[in-house]
Amino acid sequence: MSAVLSVENLSVAFGPARPVAGVSFKVNPRETLAIVGESGSGKSLTALAMMGLLPGNAKTSGAIRIATPAGPADMLSLPEKQRRRLRGSEVAMVFQEPMTSLNPVHTIGHQIGEVLIAHENLGKAARRARVIELLNLVRIPDAERRIDDYPHQLSGGMRQRVMIAIAVACRPRILIADEATTALDVTIQAQILQLLDQLRRELDMAVVLITHDLGIVSQWADRVVVMYAGHHVEEGPPDTVFAQPAHPYTSGLLAASPRLHGKQTYRDAALTEIPGSITSAKGERGCPFRPRCQRAAPICAEAIPASTVEPGDRRVACHFPGPALAPPAQSEPAHVPSFA
Repeated sequence: MSAVLSVENLSVAFGPARPVAGVSFKVNPRETLAIVGESGSGKSLTALAMMGLLPGNAKTSGAIRIATPAGPADMLSLPEKQRRRLRGSEVAMVFQEPMTSLNPVHTIGHQIGEVLIAHENLGKAARRARVIELLNLVRIPDAERRIDDYPHQLSGGMRQRVMIAIAVACRPRILIADEATTALDVTIQAQILQLLDQLRRELDMAVVLITHDLGIVSQWADRVVVMYAGHHVEEGPPDTVFAQPAHPYTSGLLAASPRLHGKQTYRDAALTEIPGSITSAKGERGCPFRPRCQRAAPICAEAIPASTVEPGDRRVACHFPGPALAPPAQSEPAHVPSFA
């Protein structure tokens, strides 16, 4: 299966800081890929890089290749004019807070229509009809009337649906949702996630979910990428990764989250925090998780572990992967949480 998006050894630097460091993954057609990690792990910067929306002072290396009808296009090397053509038509993004993303002085119909003006040659009447069609697509009731509403007249969930309508207006192959349900209550979260999944199937898209909610990942994602301090530390099917985490950071995330039994119910369990805080992004030697890791050995201070392929379509970047694997005798004693 040919990937619709390939991130190859992506690094993003701001002066001496390197908040994204050598990240690589692929997104296949029609799949949902989740990217998880705590605040400061580089998730959102990776998403902005995929959109070609990094600030001007960012220095990048690597490649972000998007499959287009004319062949692969690298978002990092294209001129801005060509990147602008791909945004909306091939790759689109739903941001976390719709009230700050939508313009309060324009109607939602006008704002959805702007995307169509940029990418499609439609007359005024045809454009309005297409906007109403998009509002119906994202399940906004009474679309013919709501098209002339302003953002403040809509609820948070409805505003997020408008953001989704803007994102899918030109049927992109890749939809990135960056914490798109964080500001919503639980019932609305479920509706938005269900809508994204329905649109993925109806519009033949791939979806990239940027989130910190492991419950969302467990229920909606086909694969999960775990990031820490700008590094890609583990990847695989959520059921496998969450049942048997191979990287100690993934184990720590699970121990600090409400435990899932299957995909629907929670079970009682004490939560355990990961000691310390996320490391700086200045590119120190060794594994970035070493200061917080109870498996750390001398080699962890010397070399960043390479990403290796594990059984079950998994990748892990750790000198001592596996929940039952202890480091050598000269290291500090390891304590590996149990998730049975």
